[in-house]
Amino acid sequence: QVRLVESGGGLVQPGGSLRLSCQASGTIPILDDSVNVMGWYRQAPGKEREFVAVIALDGATSYAESVKGRFTISRNNAKNTAWLQMNNLKPEDTAVYYCSVPGVWGQGTQVTVSS
Repeated sequence: QVRLVESGGGLVQPGGSLRLSCQASGTIPILDDSVNVMGWYRQAPGKEREFVAVIALDGATSYAESVKGRFTISRNNAKNTAWLQMNNLKPEDTAVYYCSVPGVWGQGTQVTVSS
């Protein structure tokens, strides 16, 4: 059984930065390398959950257009940990951010960007 715990959310002013962490415990389900991915998603009030970024076992990454150039996803495979470095934050980045591996979601961490 896999458990994901996010941390690092908070209140930040526009233009500021935050670094989110996701710690996975247990055995991450592996069907093959291509699905052993760790990802970040977010859900703003009144909106559906949306994709933010994902990183594969080999380090390949993919980002939503809205965060390209501002957010960076990284991981440490040995520690089953992923991070999301968020720079130049905007009010529209306000949301609950969730970490995910195939079939599993964390509880989420709140990010609020406001002056």
